[in-house]
Amino acid sequence: MKNIYILLVTALILNACGNKKEISIDEIIATDDVTQINSKKLEIDAKLQLLDNDLKKLNEKLDALNKDKNTPLITTLTIKEAVFKHSIELQGNVQTKQNILVYPEMPGILKSVFVKEGDKVSKGQILATIDDGGMSQQLAQLEANAQLAKTTYERQKRLWEQKIGSEIQFLQTQTAFEAQASAVNQLKSQLSKSTIRAPFAGIIDAIFKERGTVVAPGQGAEIFRIVNLSNMYIETEVPETYIGSITEGKFVEVSFPVLGETLNSKIRQVSNYINPSNRSFKIEIDVPNLKGTIKPNLTAKLKLNDYTNENAILILQSIISENSKGEQFIYIIKDKKENNEAIAERLIIETGKTQGDFIEVIKNLTADTEIILEGARSVNNGQVVKVINK
Repeated sequence: MKNIYILLVTALILNACGNKKEISIDEIIATDDVTQINSKKLEIDAKLQLLDNDLKKLNEKLDALNKDKNTPLITTLTIKEAVFKHSIELQGNVQTKQNILVYPEMPGILKSVFVKEGDKVSKGQILATIDDGGMSQQLAQLEANAQLAKTTYERQKRLWEQKIGSEIQFLQTQTAFEAQASAVNQLKSQLSKSTIRAPFAGIIDAIFKERGTVVAPGQGAEIFRIVNLSNMYIETEVPETYIGSITEGKFVEVSFPVLGETLNSKIRQVSNYINPSNRSFKIEIDVPNLKGTIKPNLTAKLKLNDYTNENAILILQSIISENSKGEQFIYIIKDKKENNEAIAERLIIETGKTQGDFIEVIKNLTADTEIILEGARSVNNGQVVKVINK
């Protein structure tokens, strides 16, 4: 009876436990009971470990069933020859050889100014006059004397041709006439300096002296600045290492950051002198200025074509790797099958100049070779790969 009683009590306890409701995580946390919370954590950790083990078993089975799992997926590109133009970038300043200051050639008072700033003038146009100080009256007197000397000479010449008079008289009148004519020409030359003319066609950029100012030849006596904006050029210095590739006639891309303009031009002159202080030589580049917006001393950025290959082999720099010997290599594919599986083969290459993201291959790579692009850094030599080009 005692044993039956014990069994009955045990059954009642187990039944009561079986009907007990499971406590939630939030309820356990609300108890603030460290022992109970830690117990629940250990229980969950054990369940997670069991699930992780089951997941590994499933993945291993799937890997065994999936034959393509270990075959890298790649994209490829068939190499074609292309035109490759390499450029060097330099900075230069706009210049003009027709940008001068006009000075007076004789002292005097600035009598008249016939132009204003911004005026366009032609070559030889009168810009201003200087008071000649009575030189024009002297010229008139000399011209009268010269005319008298000429008349006397011509009469004496006719007499001499008729063998009338002495030779000395003839020579004296001839010398007097020539002396007077020379004096007239000399004074005319001096008088012409009182008229200031434009040395070339251009624009009056500045007027430094006002009418009535006393002027004289010398430093600081400039009256006008004349600029011709139609004959502009850019001057820059090129390192001597490019002396064999930067030559007259080479194409140049010119950009003006301030103006937001870009134009194409050519090298018109290459200096024959290398500056010993910075080991560079000067070049000049034509600049057409149809709009008139380009001004002297404006900064320009230049791209000078120093190398061109009409049949270059170009690849992306990002697919090139380097081995322990410092050799550059890429991967190509061989033995491509109908299912797009192929063999990856490492190819040692030599490269040349770069332009942007591309680099020229100068050795070992030929046209029509299929190279690996995406996935190039995750394959090995001789590995089977699968091409998934779109």
